[in-house]
Amino acid sequence: YHFVATGNSQTFKESFQSLIFALVVGLAVAYMILGSQFNSFIDPVTVLIALPFSISGAFFGLLVTGNSLNLYSMIGLILLMGIVKKNSILLVDFTNQARDKQITEKKPEDVKLALLEACPTRLRPIIMTSFCTIVAAIPGALALGAGSESRAPMSIAVIGGVLLSTFLTLLVVPCFYSLLSSKRRHHDI
Repeated sequence: YHFVATGNSQTFKESFQSLIFALVVGLAVAYMILGSQFNSFIDPVTVLIALPFSISGAFFGLLVTGNSLNLYSMIGLILLMGIVKKNSILLVDFTNQARDKQITEKKPEDVKLALLEACPTRLRPIIMTSFCTIVAAIPGALALGAGSESRAPMSIAVIGGVLLSTFLTLLVVPCFYSLLSSKRRHHDI
């Protein structure tokens, strides 16, 4: 005896595989674009290090609310990847600008000072965009309209992922940047 997925189960399996493929291809394309944007192999890794936090936050939000991982929540995960990358890009890009400013002013290059300049400066834009994303997803998460209960997991995944990843991005990305800063100049493209 064996089980064969048919009907809705087979459709879900195919959709799930397609979304996982889209997620992997999206990560690869994002790495290539970030590599060309930053002219570095290391900075894209620093930006993408925040993505696992968003996924764990989305799963936690789905678990707490009793929702399942379905097609809509997977779409929410893909949406979440873009939001989280934006937050990391803001931090890494401004830190790179601060380090480049140190070089042009003929000061000794200090990663800690660059991070101390960049993180407080970019804190407000990151908090504002994350807050706006969460507020915009609340109506969908409440599932008040007809048929909206099927789309609620997407909003819940976005809210959970943005909450956890915003907090952890502000801590982990600067730490990871600091750890890899010695390798950054050696591995520029």
